[in-house]
Amino acid sequence: MTGEQVERRLAAVLAADVAGYSRLMGRDEERTLADLKSSRKSVVDPAIGAHGGRIVKTTGDGMLVEFASVVNAARCAIQVQRGMTARNAGLPQDIRLEFRIGIHVGDIIIDEDDIFGDGVNIAARLQGIAEPGGVCLSEDAQRQIRGKVDIVFHDIGPQDLKNIAEPMRAWLAQPGLPSTESAPGITPTLTLPDKPSIAVLPFQNMSGDPEQEYFADGMAEDIITALSRFKSLFVIARNSSFTYKGKVVDVKQIGRELGVRYVLEGSVRRVAGKVRITGQLIEAATNSHLWAERFDGDLQDVFELQDQVTASVVTSIAPKIEQAEIEYAKRKPTDRLDSYDFFLRGMASYYRMSFAEACVSFKEAFARDLDYAAAYAMTAFLMMIPQSMQGAPLPVETRLEVIRYAQLASRLGKEDAFSLARAAHVLTFLTREYEHTNDMIERAVALNPNLAVVWINRGWISVMRGEPERAIESFAHVLRLNPLDPLRRGVWYGNACAQHALGQFDDGCASATMAIQDNFPDTFSLGAFIMNAVPAGRLEEAREALGRLLKLRPNFRISHVREIFHTRDEEWATRIAAAFREVGLPE
Repeated sequence: MTGEQVERRLAAVLAADVAGYSRLMGRDEERTLADLKSSRKSVVDPAIGAHGGRIVKTTGDGMLVEFASVVNAARCAIQVQRGMTARNAGLPQDIRLEFRIGIHVGDIIIDEDDIFGDGVNIAARLQGIAEPGGVCLSEDAQRQIRGKVDIVFHDIGPQDLKNIAEPMRAWLAQPGLPSTESAPGITPTLTLPDKPSIAVLPFQNMSGDPEQEYFADGMAEDIITALSRFKSLFVIARNSSFTYKGKVVDVKQIGRELGVRYVLEGSVRRVAGKVRITGQLIEAATNSHLWAERFDGDLQDVFELQDQVTASVVTSIAPKIEQAEIEYAKRKPTDRLDSYDFFLRGMASYYRMSFAEACVSFKEAFARDLDYAAAYAMTAFLMMIPQSMQGAPLPVETRLEVIRYAQLASRLGKEDAFSLARAAHVLTFLTREYEHTNDMIERAVALNPNLAVVWINRGWISVMRGEPERAIESFAHVLRLNPLDPLRRGVWYGNACAQHALGQFDDGCASATMAIQDNFPDTFSLGAFIMNAVPAGRLEEAREALGRLLKLRPNFRISHVREIFHTRDEEWATRIAAAFREVGLPE
């Protein structure tokens, strides 16, 4: 185009294709073509027209559409996916026509009726990582639609997109789910629970010392834990609440994105042996303050101050709670401040994924309080990770030490759901005591059904027990309690394993794709995709995933598969190993 004026404009670009199109055509070419034509006529084209889109080009199974507004592009995508969900209702999974959609807003080049440029390329690459029935947005698109559409998009972190120079943050959603209204004119992304619901935001560190950040975070997390013990409340998990850390976000938006009625904000000041906790309780839908209070005391009184904050929240949003629940919520894992401080440091390191550093802190915590169940539980869990993620058995002495810590946690923490859940997971994985550990995890659920970590461990124990339906049910609880958790890939690859057991291979591929994050690739997510992609007929994609896995774990072999994807269901275990063999994993 030398010497010519290049026409450019800012536009929203939507790229769509049919998931598993080659497989569908190979199965029944005439039916697939008829279904695609019918879907275009009844669902896709009307949605594009209704939202002012222009179809730039179509391919055999896909299309490129330009919109003047990214909000209209997103609303169009949501309408398409919901329409296809309704159209597919009642059809067997293996014949459903499902679209994958990617959306980006950026600069495009106009050449007659066609469009080019990074804006187009990025939309096409995002479409490639969307799940069947899902929509994938760039961060630029997500920023412009936030609060303007009625579904929540989950942050999956920076993604390496083919032929795009820099990693790009992406957001995924599954629009084919209903939503309900919580107040006039407000459509939330998640249905409000039928009991008082609350999210506790990370507390600001007002100590003037950045090193005290772990302490402020720990205060908020412990108040979340205390509130979660009230079975008549619904409490959002720590990892979702903490996605708002350091951000200025409207409380109404937080209420919509987390599906809660109340939000607690606060701050912590720790100076010269004194502690001050301030808090304000807000009704999210109306942004009205129910109370704002200050709680002062000596550092030695920190546990009592936490109880005062918790009691103020509870009496404001659920005044009829019984005294027995209040007393149960006051129970503390330790009464030693030095031990508690090391535990908070350990949790801060754990969330940073500095596992070795976290382990040192947890061991310091139980060295000062030999009855600290949660410290034993976290130590056991972290020491198990090398075997659970790499498949190589732990040295015998280390394995025995991990089991001892887990058993101590289960004995000392028999009334603590957190300790029981972590210990049950470790013992199931290392000792195969399926019935005993199942009793432990069910007791944890009974003690605290609000605790997301309980449900994720129940999900994984169910996978190991060969109970995929129970696993999927457990992981669904996690997603509602912890809808924005940036580390929720464990839920997605857990679902992918369970879906493989049920023969839902396309769904399994979609779940595994949600779990695969280029900023933190892991054996579980890539392996979960491989085991589903092979029986789904997506061999090329499975081989590509195996290549990535072997770059990550060059010594990974079939012998490791049974350790990492452990289940007592021998037939299922054999099918998992067979999928890896088919794509060429050495023995």
